[in-house]
Amino acid sequence: MTDEIVLETVPLTGSPWPTVDPFLFCVHHDDAYPKGNGHFGPDASLAGRELGADFAGVDGWRMYHGLEVPGFPQHPHRGFETVTYVRRGLIDHSDSLGAAARFGAGDVQWLTAGRGIVHSEMFPLLDDEGPNPAELFQIWLNLPAASKLADPYFSMLWARDLPVVDVRGDSGSAATVTVIAGAYGEHVPPAPPPDSWASRVDADVAVWHVALDAGAPVTLPAARGGDTTARVLYVYEGEVSIGHTTVVAPTAAVVRASVDAPLAAGASGANVLVLQGRPIGEPVAQYGPFVMNSQDEIAQAFADYRATEFGGWPWTRDDPVHGPADRGRFARHADGREEAPIGEPVS
Repeated sequence: MTDEIVLETVPLTGSPWPTVDPFLFCVHHDDAYPKGNGHFGPDASLAGRELGADFAGVDGWRMYHGLEVPGFPQHPHRGFETVTYVRRGLIDHSDSLGAAARFGAGDVQWLTAGRGIVHSEMFPLLDDEGPNPAELFQIWLNLPAASKLADPYFSMLWARDLPVVDVRGDSGSAATVTVIAGAYGEHVPPAPPPDSWASRVDADVAVWHVALDAGAPVTLPAARGGDTTARVLYVYEGEVSIGHTTVVAPTAAVVRASVDAPLAAGASGANVLVLQGRPIGEPVAQYGPFVMNSQDEIAQAFADYRATEFGGWPWTRDDPVHGPADRGRFARHADGREEAPIGEPVS
């Protein structure tokens, strides 16, 4: 069904979710990890799991590529960016620049791979007494040809710095919009990395997370780029009306970006991820972790990685975890500068 706002709906039947230019990939990880075993892994049997590629969701959680700790040990990227938004749990990041971080609780890490970077993203189970739920989104945003070989760039967007817009309905029901990229009205998030497609005003990139109580309304403002901008609403929990169209999770709705989009949640509320941007409009050649504009460039990416390992791996393990369970969130940048959210010590 379509109307003047909703152009198309697509069932979200698998992972990753379907995306449109300038986005390449979007996956929602939601894992009900058990208590930890004292070594940052699960206090549970791993028998029957395809370790190294455990994506089946047995018992509601996955080891992914981790063998002891869940997550993604070191792997390379070139030619795009990763935007990782963590709603629950913590991620320990390490990379070939020497940067490291422990982040979560609404934080976002934005990493420009550019000409090449190697990183790991581990999900340490820090609570040995109770469950360790983890929920996050990883989004791949393409880079235009002019920026494919830009310098790699590591950045942290702490939850405290992201605007959260509260909207109250007549009944008192609430909707919140977390603004990760792209202004939401007068609410402006921290700047994206300098070589990002999102750093261009005319690219009209937005990443918003919308959480709605039962019956709560909120209106997404029209994109400044009008119909030259692509906008997709991923309804991944609950039910939401978008204009005259009711969308039941898990479903993606491609909407007209040139008009306001009024949303209203159903009886159980809803959660929606919004991805928006003007298409880059260039050829895309992808092979695994490399995204370029031609197959020749993909071949060159493999040759460069074999020759340089994109700077090498400065860590003693492929799956580093950053210290004990009581270590708070922090980020150490490639130049050695350290930072942490207010209230958490820089160590």
